[in-house]
Amino acid sequence: MRYTPTLKLSTRLVAFVTLIVTSAMFILFIGGALSFQRMGQEYLNHYLQGIVEVVDKELEDPDAAYSMQRWMPKMLQASNIVEMQLSSQAGTIYRFKDTSSKADPDRLYAVDLPLARNQGYSIHFKAVPPYLGYGYSMGAMWSISLAVALIVFCLVRSIKWLREQLMGSELLEERGRMILAGRVEQFAKGDEREWPYTASEALDVLIEELQDARQERSRFDTFIRSQTFLDQLTGAANRVLFDSKLESALLESGARGGVIMIRLDELDAAREEQEKRTIDEFVVEVGECISNVIARYPDVILSRYYESVFAIFMPHQSSKDVAHVATQCLKLIERLSPPYPLDADNWFHIGVSMYQEGERRGRIIDEAETALKSAGLQGCNAWSKFKKVAKVEDERGSVRWRSLFNQCLTPEKIRLFRQSCYLSEELNGLTLIHDELFVRIYDPEQGILKASRFSAALETVGYEMVLDRAVFVRVLQLLKMTDFTGHYSLNMNVTPFADKRYLRWFRNELMQLPHSLRSRLSFEFSEGHLVQHLDYMRPVLKMIAGLGCDLVVGQAGRTIVATHYIKDLNIKYLKLHRSLIKNIDQRHENQLFVRSMIGVCGGTQTKVIAVGVENETEWQTLLSLGVDGGQGRLFEAEQALLPAPLDQADTHVKPGKRNRWRTK
Repeated sequence: MRYTPTLKLSTRLVAFVTLIVTSAMFILFIGGALSFQRMGQEYLNHYLQGIVEVVDKELEDPDAAYSMQRWMPKMLQASNIVEMQLSSQAGTIYRFKDTSSKADPDRLYAVDLPLARNQGYSIHFKAVPPYLGYGYSMGAMWSISLAVALIVFCLVRSIKWLREQLMGSELLEERGRMILAGRVEQFAKGDEREWPYTASEALDVLIEELQDARQERSRFDTFIRSQTFLDQLTGAANRVLFDSKLESALLESGARGGVIMIRLDELDAAREEQEKRTIDEFVVEVGECISNVIARYPDVILSRYYESVFAIFMPHQSSKDVAHVATQCLKLIERLSPPYPLDADNWFHIGVSMYQEGERRGRIIDEAETALKSAGLQGCNAWSKFKKVAKVEDERGSVRWRSLFNQCLTPEKIRLFRQSCYLSEELNGLTLIHDELFVRIYDPEQGILKASRFSAALETVGYEMVLDRAVFVRVLQLLKMTDFTGHYSLNMNVTPFADKRYLRWFRNELMQLPHSLRSRLSFEFSEGHLVQHLDYMRPVLKMIAGLGCDLVVGQAGRTIVATHYIKDLNIKYLKLHRSLIKNIDQRHENQLFVRSMIGVCGGTQTKVIAVGVENETEWQTLLSLGVDGGQGRLFEAEQALLPAPLDQADTHVKPGKRNRWRTK
């Protein structure tokens, strides 16, 4: 990896210029000081040499020794000479010492000078060095002081000018750092002050082209999925997607629901009489009416099963709800004006069939078509339900569901199950990522209920926030126990985060945890709901990622949505819906869908996880497609995270029966 300097360019240049100028000033100062010292010594030597010449001349006079005692001390004292000793080979002739001098003896300048005219004579001097004891004088040093001040002023102004000139390069460098850190969206457009201008403009153009390429890739992948699984006229699901969802639902434990088929009779005859555009608009209008009816029901899929047949897949709904949808569809569609030559009183019919776990997909479709024929025999717009062998089923209403939720949705009473999720490694190795947690509740009448059994009712009565709060509080309690050291992934609903009070509570609970515990949490959101409410979920996801938790998007591929959110958000794992994984080795359209999802995640940190892997053939097919990991019964079945609470033992008395022999 190429080394990136930590200091900015302007900081390095300013430091270099400052160092050069300071070094030059220091060198000049040292050189000037040494020059002054040398000049002082030369001056003192010259002065002392003059004294030696005077003494040398005086010694030629026989009376010189006596005369020197009169004038010599005054001259020496005036010349700052502390000690003078005239000596010859015979001994000391004359000696002077100024006892009034306070100069440090160690700092005195000492020198021996011979007499030129009197051989064998020499004078030893100890004098005060030049400039010793002198202080700073503005009068003497003003020019040097002014020069130093001018240099410092010019240096400061030069540094300021240099910083201003290099600010553009700093902005460009900082922008490059942010782009390398993954913040491309925030720094897609550069500041006008960036320099060099050509580099900044080139970076803007490249980022814009990259964003266009990403959007084009997202549109292309969405186009592939829509061509594979969506009807091009109405935008509803096609037969391939409907059959896949229905077959996957029939394999789920405890699955139940209904299938509704709506057939438009004599549509081919109408195409011969009317323009194609008129008939297409009419078909789209019928699809919109059906969509308005089923909008309030979660996880419902509308499909254009045949060219003149719409099919509705309603999982986890009771026969009462399915019948209500059929009735509402009948009322709304009857308000439409069918094109000529369709009979306004007998131009569409509705067939209904209920399904339960273990039934075959083909049989359910045949039952719905049989109900369609039965409705057609009535001679008017009508709906009919296929009569099956009656089975005991739970026909709870909203009030009963709400009562059950009030009893069960508490941190102490909910039941948590876990299933491990793995990343695939070379040589068929597996690395544990986390344990995904599933919620189940205890029903006194039917025992333990999976989330798939009560999720629709939960959304109907608006208790998603209650469930998420109970699960979150319970998981926080478990994290603080020493027995639980794993990494857990929590399935969270999206709609509760629209409430700011709930968001503040959630944020405060997370912030109270130490980082070591937050790093062991992942939060999983359904792809369809997340994309639908992406506007207010975007800051929530950034907050969760900023606190050190992993983000997981689950049920990917359950609905056909745009995948641009993968590039925008810091998604760690993308979990494919189990309906795409079931028998994927035999379903080429599902393989195409998975390839497109893997292509979308290419170039990002997002790992694609296949959920619901049940056999080795599916797993090997997924590995060949390029998935990063798997989760399902092939690796580990769902297991209870905690033992069942004691107050939920199966020692209940069923409603309608009395235990007469119970002892108190």
